[in-house]
Amino acid sequence: MRFPALLGCAAFCILTSGCGSVGEPLYPATKIPLRVADLTVVERGSHLDVQFTVPSKTIEGLSITQVGEVELRVGPNKRSNFVLNDWAADAQRVPVTATAPGMAHASIPVSSFVGQDVIVAVRIAGARGRYSEWSNLPTVTVEPPLATPVSLKAEAVPQGVAVTWSAPGEQHFRIYRKAEGQTEPSLLGASEQPSFTDTGSEYGKTYEYYVEAFHEKTVSVVAGPASVTPKDVFPPAVPSGLTASTGISSIELAWIRNTEPDFKEYRVLRSADGGPFTQVAEGLSTPSYSDRDLQPGVRYRYRVVASDQSGNVSEPSEIVEASAP
Repeated sequence: MRFPALLGCAAFCILTSGCGSVGEPLYPATKIPLRVADLTVVERGSHLDVQFTVPSKTIEGLSITQVGEVELRVGPNKRSNFVLNDWAADAQRVPVTATAPGMAHASIPVSSFVGQDVIVAVRIAGARGRYSEWSNLPTVTVEPPLATPVSLKAEAVPQGVAVTWSAPGEQHFRIYRKAEGQTEPSLLGASEQPSFTDTGSEYGKTYEYYVEAFHEKTVSVVAGPASVTPKDVFPPAVPSGLTASTGISSIELAWIRNTEPDFKEYRVLRSADGGPFTQVAEGLSTPSYSDRDLQPGVRYRYRVVASDQSGNVSEPSEIVEASAP
């Protein structure tokens, strides 16, 4: 009978997980971390500052929760006849503390590398001890360490905040500022003198300033912070160009307009026949005034002052004279 034969065939199919084709065998994951591609090196002061990201994925796309080992090496540049593994075998190993994915840092003394081109490289071992490929290979020409700026000061001036420091022998500087609400300083500008004026500051806000010397890829240790909260204690400029001319039943005054962004008003002071000056006008927004409260034949002298939104008042202008018609 054929019935038992058919049952046997069915049983065979069930035991072999169906009568279709058998799939490819699954191999165990290597758990090799992805290659580090963002290694950066900066010579800062007497050390090379190294920074890179320990990968969070393996080459198979699996998540990494724990790092096996971080191998960071630094050595002279041998690119004319460069074999990466040979270079790594001779290069100096640098300790790195990194047990999980994320940003990692290391510091390498430059004393033994001054005057040389050096390469820095890193590779990461996974949980099974198998290493990634070597990272990108930044090259640094190591110079004698730059002097750290000292005597850093920040003080309010009419133009903003004046930042000054001392760094004999250095000629190039970068200035950083951290304003209220910022978590990290941001680059404010550069200077070839040991001074810088921040014209973008605002009264009543607290600022922290930092300075570093630099030359190409070499930077000094950062100086700072120098903290300041600018307050408006600076009067407007003295009104200039004041003139007085006799009109019909009036004396006409005119002068040059002030340009301060916080300018508020002008005030006019007058003296009659050599007497004391008294205020005859205030709240003027334009640089002119027509004086009609006159006594015929009296000789009048005039001065003008400017004030700002904070109540600071300038010194009086030069005196002009005119006789009432």
